[in-house]
Amino acid sequence: MALKKISLRSRIFIAMILLVLLASILIAAVTIYQYHEEAREYHADRLERKESAIRRSIDHVLDETSFEVITEKIPFIFKDEIYSIANIHGLQINLYDLEGQLLKSSKATLQRDTLNQCLSAEVLNQITNTAEHRYVIKNETNGKVFQSSYSFITDEKFKNIAILNVPYLQDDDIFDRELNEFLLRLSFAYLAMILAAIVLAYFISKYITRSLKTISDKMNEFRLEKRNKKIEITSSSIEIETLVKSYNGMIDELEESAVQLATSEREQAWREMAKQVAHEIKNPLTPMRLSVQSFQRKFDPQDENINQKVSEYSNTLIQQIDTMSSIASAFSNFAKMPAQQSEELNVVHVVKLALDIFNENYIRFEPEAKEIIANFDRTQLIRVVTNLVKNGIQAIPEDSEHPKIEVRVFNDGDNVNITVEDNGSGITDENKPKVFEPKFTTKTSGMGLGLAMVKNIVETYGGSITFTSEYEKGTIFTVAFPKQ
Repeated sequence: MALKKISLRSRIFIAMILLVLLASILIAAVTIYQYHEEAREYHADRLERKESAIRRSIDHVLDETSFEVITEKIPFIFKDEIYSIANIHGLQINLYDLEGQLLKSSKATLQRDTLNQCLSAEVLNQITNTAEHRYVIKNETNGKVFQSSYSFITDEKFKNIAILNVPYLQDDDIFDRELNEFLLRLSFAYLAMILAAIVLAYFISKYITRSLKTISDKMNEFRLEKRNKKIEITSSSIEIETLVKSYNGMIDELEESAVQLATSEREQAWREMAKQVAHEIKNPLTPMRLSVQSFQRKFDPQDENINQKVSEYSNTLIQQIDTMSSIASAFSNFAKMPAQQSEELNVVHVVKLALDIFNENYIRFEPEAKEIIANFDRTQLIRVVTNLVKNGIQAIPEDSEHPKIEVRVFNDGDNVNITVEDNGSGITDENKPKVFEPKFTTKTSGMGLGLAMVKNIVETYGGSITFTSEYEKGTIFTVAFPKQ
């Protein structure tokens, strides 16, 4: 799990360093193995060369001797010559009969008790049954490695008359010294190579991941609601270039889709708004038509109550005309974007002015201080407060025993907060996502544009509006906007 959290750049860096270390260890291991193999081959060849030279010296002695060349005469033939041959070649020489009994040795008499006086059956079988009639034993004593070769000595008729044993000490001091010197020089080379690899890995990993970092940053900056910039990379690999082309192509497709979606949403919104306005206008037109038709049928200039009836018909028409006017005003106010005419004002004073137009005695105003200064448009702020309070009044049932609306103004860091709390019917969970949608309303009258207009105003000034509500217990709307 921890490895998955490591960045690609770190993985490339670590992989390159590990690769260099692994290569260094492998080269060192191969070097050590090669030195040991060369030392082994060197000692095997040297023993064979020494043995061949000793055999030539022995053959020369056998050719020059006056004794009969048989096994029994070997101690007499090599009585003194064996020491001369051993001194010449610098090696110990032991001669055994064909049964494996020691006949003669160049080793001092006082040290002979340490020699094997009789050869083992294994040695005899090996030199007898192998094609080369030669057998080499390797053993270690007191930390030193010895090789002993065993082979037959023959007479001039190639008849075996004795067994030659040449013990050989493998002196690896020279090889070990050369190996240590070589490894020391190699370690300095490895150290320099590792340092160079670290620097090289750093820049290579940085170069490889630079393009990916650019792509990652662009993807992190990607937003659906704004115009996104394309990625521009001058030099990169084919894979990175393919990825960049795919990303840029996606940006083009998303922008085209966003334009189409925005156009479609605007058209749909205006169609829905037009349907709503047409529906609201048709409602007063019907009673107006019926009133006019009734007036036409029942109009009698001689009627003594004609003036009263004309007045009633006129009042009905005026009432319906006012309804149509209010519908047109509501639509106009929503469609008109609030102008950002910020001015420095006392929010507490403006909110109090907005509340003065209401006659309900259950509206309470609780400011945190007498003066809270902020930059806002006075008219728009009044519209926000009056719409929220009016919304709260309409949410309280007419038969409520203890109606309550509390309006508070207080500081919240660099923001000013205005809360409007009522104990009305509340908002159901089903309707909460639709509260700020245009034309949504749960009331029997109105177009449902009030909260949508408030949200539009507040967000224009960089603020926000939220609410919390509990069904049949009440709702709290909170408006927050920056002081500056």
